[in-house]
Amino acid sequence: MTAGTTAPAEATTTTPPATAPPGVGRSRRRGRTPLVVASAVVVAAAAGVTAAAAAGGNDGGTAAGGGLPPATAQVTRQTLVDAESFDGELGYGASHRVAPRTGGTLTWLAATGAQVTRGKPLYAVDDAEVVLLYGKLPAYRTLSPGTSGDDVRQFERNLAALGYSGFTIDDEYTSATADAVRDWQEDLGLPETGRVEPGRVVYADGAVRVESHDAEPGDPAQTGQAVLTWTGTIRVVTVSLDVDDERLAKKGAKVTVSLPDGKEVAGTVAGTETVIDTGAEGGAGGQGDPETKIEVTVTAADPKALTGFDQASAKVAFTAAERRDVLTVPVGALLALAEGGYGVQLVEGDATRIVAVQTGLFASGRVEVSGAGLAEGATVGMPT
Repeated sequence: MTAGTTAPAEATTTTPPATAPPGVGRSRRRGRTPLVVASAVVVAAAAGVTAAAAAGGNDGGTAAGGGLPPATAQVTRQTLVDAESFDGELGYGASHRVAPRTGGTLTWLAATGAQVTRGKPLYAVDDAEVVLLYGKLPAYRTLSPGTSGDDVRQFERNLAALGYSGFTIDDEYTSATADAVRDWQEDLGLPETGRVEPGRVVYADGAVRVESHDAEPGDPAQTGQAVLTWTGTIRVVTVSLDVDDERLAKKGAKVTVSLPDGKEVAGTVAGTETVIDTGAEGGAGGQGDPETKIEVTVTAADPKALTGFDQASAKVAFTAAERRDVLTVPVGALLALAEGGYGVQLVEGDATRIVAVQTGLFASGRVEVSGAGLAEGATVGMPT
């Protein structure tokens, strides 16, 4: 393009990468609402302005003729944040089903909506209680004297937390552990065997809330067939992300939750879980191709802020990138230089000059810039 020729602006609605000007858009994602929309990138300066500054030149820029630009903006120093927003669901988090490990007759179930804590029963088979304990390992084998492993340590921690003593919390199931188990079994009204069968306990990360019943007292307790469904006890927001967005959801990361009533509350990523979404559309037999998703659990800094919304939706804004204390200009102030790269038109009184800039993060319609002659408060042209 020759000097004095004005080209039309090229508008884009994609979110530019952190180190380059806006480019092609990303693939479609369900529930995603980008918060960052780049302004138009000006391909050339306004009429009469020469955008031929030599990148990295030592003369501080190239003088531009043709008068002042039709509009100006200020160079600001600020923290630039690129955030991405996704749809989420208010509730109690992921649901988990509990199934008996032994046969018999289901004789009792904890009530729907009830909170069950450590050592308390979830259900009963043949009038024998199956109790909740805390831990990440599932009960997968019988514990008895001579057994060793992490599951032993996990069980002994629970036994001690329930007030039983006389044994050492370690990975060895000893005769002392068995004696304490007999005391525990006596209190539960169970046969005092000193052994712990896997069908007598259910492990969860903490207290649980009974969400629903999958069976009723009197039904056969069939191995592997769920009798109830439980969730956590704290109100949370659950967000489903594509795998390539997993970088946004690091445990402990700070987020902003927009509630149905318009209020915004601070939140934290409490955990993530990889799930397989089998889909319900397309494919043979009406089944879609399985899709791996990242299920993110977000807690609020003020848990009470999430109450009062029953199965409602919310939006969660994750921070994709952040640059602190950087110089920024509106994206529309960028000029594409003839020899490559970008520049801005500095306005100094009645004179202007084009200076080359290095671009960084694009966010909220502004772009991080650096270059000779740039300073906070400087004025740059906004070509049409």
